Amino acid sequence: MAFIRRGDVLRNFTMSHRRLLQCEMRPLLKNFQKQWLRSVSNAKNTESKRYSTSRLQQRLSDQADTVVIGGGALGTSTAYHLAKAGMKDVVLLEKSELTAGATWHAAGLATFYQPVVNMKKITTESLKLYREITEETGQEVGFHRPGSIRLAETPERVDEFRYHMQRNGWHTNVPQRIIGPEEIQNLHPLLNVNKVLAGLYMEGDGHIDPYSLTQAYAVGARKYGAEIYQNSPVTGLKQTSDGKWEVETQHGTIKANRVINAGGFWSREIGEMTGLEVPMMTMQHQYVVTTTIPELKDLGREVPVIRDLQHSYYVRQERSGLLVGPYENHHNLKQQTEWLKGVPQGFGRELFESDLDRISDHLEAAMELIPVLQTADIQTTVCGPYPYSPDALGVAGPYPGIKNYWIINGCSGGIVWSGGLGKYLTEWILSGEPPHDLVELDPARYGKWLTKEYLTAKTRETYSMNTSLAYPFEERPAGRPTHRVSGAYEKMMERGAQYGFKSGWEQPNWFALPGDDSSYKPSFRRTNWFEPVGRECKMVRERAGVIDLSSFGKFEVQGKDAVKLMDYLTAGDLPQIGQYKTLHMLTASGKIYAELVVCRTADDSFFCVNSASAELFDIRWIEEHTFNGGFNVTVTNITEDKACLGIAGPKSRQILQELSNTDLTDNAITDMSTKTLDISGTPVFLIVGSSTGELGYELYHDKEHTDKLYTALLSAGEQYGVGDFGSYAANILRMEVGKKSFGSELTVDYNPYEARMESYLNPNKEADFIGKTALPKLKDTLNRRLALMSVDCSHDNKDPTGYETVWYNGQAVGNTTSGGYSAIAKQSIAYAYLPLDLTFVGSQVQVELLGGHYTGTVIPDPLVLDEKKRRQLKEESSDFSDDDDSHYIPARRSH
Repeated sequence: MAFIRRGDVLRNFTMSHRRLLQCEMRPLLKNFQKQWLRSVSNAKNTESKRYSTSRLQQRLSDQADTVVIGGGALGTSTAYHLAKAGMKDVVLLEKSELTAGATWHAAGLATFYQPVVNMKKITTESLKLYREITEETGQEVGFHRPGSIRLAETPERVDEFRYHMQRNGWHTNVPQRIIGPEEIQNLHPLLNVNKVLAGLYMEGDGHIDPYSLTQAYAVGARKYGAEIYQNSPVTGLKQTSDGKWEVETQHGTIKANRVINAGGFWSREIGEMTGLEVPMMTMQHQYVVTTTIPELKDLGREVPVIRDLQHSYYVRQERSGLLVGPYENHHNLKQQTEWLKGVPQGFGRELFESDLDRISDHLEAAMELIPVLQTADIQTTVCGPYPYSPDALGVAGPYPGIKNYWIINGCSGGIVWSGGLGKYLTEWILSGEPPHDLVELDPARYGKWLTKEYLTAKTRETYSMNTSLAYPFEERPAGRPTHRVSGAYEKMMERGAQYGFKSGWEQPNWFALPGDDSSYKPSFRRTNWFEPVGRECKMVRERAGVIDLSSFGKFEVQGKDAVKLMDYLTAGDLPQIGQYKTLHMLTASGKIYAELVVCRTADDSFFCVNSASAELFDIRWIEEHTFNGGFNVTVTNITEDKACLGIAGPKSRQILQELSNTDLTDNAITDMSTKTLDISGTPVFLIVGSSTGELGYELYHDKEHTDKLYTALLSAGEQYGVGDFGSYAANILRMEVGKKSFGSELTVDYNPYEARMESYLNPNKEADFIGKTALPKLKDTLNRRLALMSVDCSHDNKDPTGYETVWYNGQAVGNTTSGGYSAIAKQSIAYAYLPLDLTFVGSQVQVELLGGHYTGTVIPDPLVLDEKKRRQLKEESSDFSDDDDSHYIPARRSH
């Protein structure tokens, strides 16, 4: 076996020498990899056979409840959890051997850390399971828990740590804290901490043996009745009219109630069997393992896992040596783009040829941070394939547009997430509803707008930015724009639109006017869009603003059972023809699954609008219940056929009236109504209303007319001071008037009583709607409630944004859901879920922001009176004037 000494050589040689050295190393490394691969395979293949059931031929034409396709960590975890939960007849099919593909060679990092708040439950569940699974199954998993430290070398990175801490306290009991260089040095004496400012330390972190973990899942799955077949590739998938699946293999066919695609980098080929484009790219990932390092061995204990975020690599102990795993930069990384057409035949436990030249800069940085690496020998180099989704989070859940087809794949943290995700999928399958909010991984967040070109560009960007600073409201440019741009895209850009990305759409976040700094400056504090967003809010409140709402999801529900279906799906009363209502779809347990604007266009026809991110989530839910309930209904997604411009503000009616012969006065068109009319020669379906709380309208029209309609609105509104506003301002405006937002205040983590949405419900309506039987108990056992707070943090150039921990008497008691700065009220505001006894006006708590605790005071909700309420007050009181700002703020009124 070849051992190649490389310490000082890599550090001191020039890049040209490195290339020469790499050429000399390649034959040796390639030969070593082949030897190592054979030794690993020979040692483990015999053991893996213990976890395989008898030959698949015995299951010819058998039935199964669930067929899991893929025997990596994610697939075996899912089979284990399903069987343990009591599901009978779970079958796992593996085309090669368990762990083949990406699992067997993974570095096995196991961390609680997760910047996506909803993923914290997943990592917590996983690490809890890893502590227990050996006792349950008898299979050792090699779970080491020396802790981990993320290193900060810049003040902004320290801010990121504080940002992460402020979102952690309410969500988990994970022991983590920010530590200084001295404590870092004590925990890891071999580090050079001269450039280190701080570390984010997680005591329970570590690493696990992916192979052994997968075998433990397999042992557990068989213990609870699941069957596992290796060397059994799936050759075809056919769905029958009853929604079930015929799973074809070379040994025969299994008919299953559902299939779960856990195929790793083969998942695209499995998807193609049913016409699906699975959003997954295969990336090459390299790491090196050293021989024994005497100084490390002499410590007599295992050192924490280190993540050098500035130089994009991780280091963990491997026996008495170190394993160093870099994430190459954009120019050096390697994607297997040719695998988009198919994985090479017979590929299973193979590796790619390593290329140390691609990671030499990372290795140099590692040698500076850990000087003992300079004289260490490289024992092993690994360059293996890893499946990656565009955002590296992967996909987990039911696939939209196809019945009983689930997927769990493409997760960059596949090993550490496998335990939690297997449990998450199991609970969803068995209960019929997601156990908690995890939209970040739902396959419904991707649509047909995701092309191979976007997939290639975005995975390249995401991989290379693995350890980059993760800001709130971050926007990344790769792969944009897709084809999802509105007809006003170019004109809005000329007018200063600063675009964000929402479900494939380019959506203006804010507008930079002449004199504004239009550069992209993400920050954990207020930044260059703070003043422009305040200006847009004031414009809408005082005059009128135009916003592009084309990214809204839009679909029609039609057919003889349309009323019956919509009554079954929603918890409120349906609108009359020519009217609309905001309605909510609940889960069976009474949680908030969705919010829809439902317009009744005929006796048996509804036009529905939802948020951009919910487009396919809601359609999938409706189609599932349509099929299961046997409703005679057609659901048609028209999101890309219809565009929408919104106009809101006191002058909005006057502007529209300039462009239409239709009478738009209150006597002719009432609030909450809809109408088809002509606006400047463009046929428009008009919804009267606006989430801003101001007089407003939404103009739905064929997408080819957007530019013409936008131009007409600006021209007619010039004399009234009309301007543009974006989604940042819209978010503040809706909060000021008490509007709750789906995805923030309204998710499956909350019920309508907690969210103070009772006025939208009719628990007594005749229809037996989903969630109806759960509502009485939820109402009687209420222990938290949504409240609006003023947060005293403006003096520190900070604002809450959502997910911050709320403290009371030193205890985490709740969390914010959204926040920002109200330019009208001149104060920072936030919505938060709090214990009932802290939701009364005047109650005070502490909101954690970037390491500080700021007083949050519960205030009246709404903070700003909407147009309808102001109109009522004006009719009741002769001294009311819209020109007086105090009339916007209920708390300032004397009566």
